[in-house]
Amino acid sequence: MEALSDNALMIAVRDGDTGRLGLLFERYKRPLYGFFYGMNRNQELSEDLVQNTFFRILKYRHLFRGEGDFRTWMFHIARNVSHDHFRKDKLKWKESLESWQNKLGHEENREGEMQLTETNAMLSMAMDRLPQDKKEVLLLSKYQEKKYKEIGEIIGCSEGAVKVKVFRALQELKVIYQQLEKTM
Repeated sequence: MEALSDNALMIAVRDGDTGRLGLLFERYKRPLYGFFYGMNRNQELSEDLVQNTFFRILKYRHLFRGEGDFRTWMFHIARNVSHDHFRKDKLKWKESLESWQNKLGHEENREGEMQLTETNAMLSMAMDRLPQDKKEVLLLSKYQEKKYKEIGEIIGCSEGAVKVKVFRALQELKVIYQQLEKTM
């Protein structure tokens, strides 16, 4: 039996077969959790935001036209859920060392592990100092591995503008990281 595409499942949900949303949830709960956790470094909050995203998907299912990619539509909603949460509660975003270690990999020897831990700590601190919009675009491009075109659809700008935003975010991250290196 061939698996239904994301768009086909969402069209079924839109047309009243809301049970199909469970399949989409199973497919996307981890990527969404990773996106939220990368933004706020809080496990419980990230789980709540995933739930809120799927609640909104259900609530606004009638707006899904099926013309574009479901994932792009979903991450657009997820981004709005995140912005609404932080705007309402005015929370500061936090960083966690473990998440960055998973992305950067592990060294075999003790010296390599110590150096990696130091690098991760500084990267985490540098990311924490980035403005929210730059942090978001880096998480979408580098950690969620979204294409620039998809990110543009999510954040509402052109592919070219996304390239510029990612470049500038990386440049600022590099400057912050180098400043931290000098102080350590």
